[in-house]
Amino acid sequence: MSVIKKIIPSRSGLPLRGALVIAIAAAGMSAGAVQAQTLNIVSWGGAYSDSQLKAYHEPWEKKSGDTIINIDKSSNALSGLRAQVQAGNVTWDLVDMLPSDALIACSEGLIEPLDADTLFAPAPDGTPASEDFIEGSLGECFVPQIVYSNIVAFNTEMFPGDKQPDSIDDVFNLEEFPGKRALQKKPINNLEWALVADGVAPEDVYATLDTDEGIERAFAKLDTIKDSVIWWEEGAQPPQLLADKEVAFASAYNGRIFNAEVNEKQPFSIVWDAQVFELDGWVVPTGKLDKVKDYLMFATDTQRLADQAKYISYGPARTSSASLVSTHADTGIDMKPHMPTYGPNFETAIPKDDEFWADNLDELSQRFNAWLAR
Repeated sequence: MSVIKKIIPSRSGLPLRGALVIAIAAAGMSAGAVQAQTLNIVSWGGAYSDSQLKAYHEPWEKKSGDTIINIDKSSNALSGLRAQVQAGNVTWDLVDMLPSDALIACSEGLIEPLDADTLFAPAPDGTPASEDFIEGSLGECFVPQIVYSNIVAFNTEMFPGDKQPDSIDDVFNLEEFPGKRALQKKPINNLEWALVADGVAPEDVYATLDTDEGIERAFAKLDTIKDSVIWWEEGAQPPQLLADKEVAFASAYNGRIFNAEVNEKQPFSIVWDAQVFELDGWVVPTGKLDKVKDYLMFATDTQRLADQAKYISYGPARTSSASLVSTHADTGIDMKPHMPTYGPNFETAIPKDDEFWADNLDELSQRFNAWLAR
């Protein structure tokens, strides 16, 4: 009303009704201009960011008029956010982050607490969001989007014949399965796989890793393949290394391999044994919640999570989304065998222990880097 009062007594000479029309139109244009904004959203790149683009970003841009800029920096999200906060210039509005990093960021006050039933839409049947997301998946400052796994894949053309790898033990067996291995340059996943390959049951991995003897055992097993490893840091590298036959095996996110195998027709196959199964989702940098809350509610609703699963082989993090996913949007293939949670794929899965890594990541990263340098 304050805008109308200022405009009505204008020198335009228009009658009151005409002035009101102009005032209301001007107020509407002003509100629209404020609402349309640019969102800087940090993610992982590759097939994963493509799935977000199709399922979340493009529909939101069409709905809201906002512009979304995707930044491929999630592999260094925690350190990047720390640096921006320390510099007093936080340019990221929403960040795709792992739960273990989110625990740390939350404890350091880098990200906002998130009230599930206030910020996220209920399921279509009215179930509150807090009850619809997979049990235990919501964090104080974290909301999951997808369930995915870290796996090891291989190029089938490098192992002709009947005998092909089918277990994590084979990744450590240089004699029967020769060739370079590409592994991510971090202790997470590698230490778990080393213990399983050394005979530790998947369900006992973290109890073993929580001891000095267990850590020594894991590094000793990694020693057996160290000279045959190419270390990768960006998620796009493993499929490329496999396609170029620079390596026979590569650890990777299962969605990256799915994209290469199904969309790019690469001769890849996944070793599902001892997959490290985890969540991935959104965190909001401190001070950015008002800017992104509308997008966040949209991008975490039942339909959007189901839509993402049509483009990539990651399971939706909401229970109500599962029944809405059936086939791949581009090829029409059945998505079930490509999901980490598919029965045969999940038999020996290791649920990543985020609290363990939140407590031990810095120390084990230092030890891992020192081991690499030897």
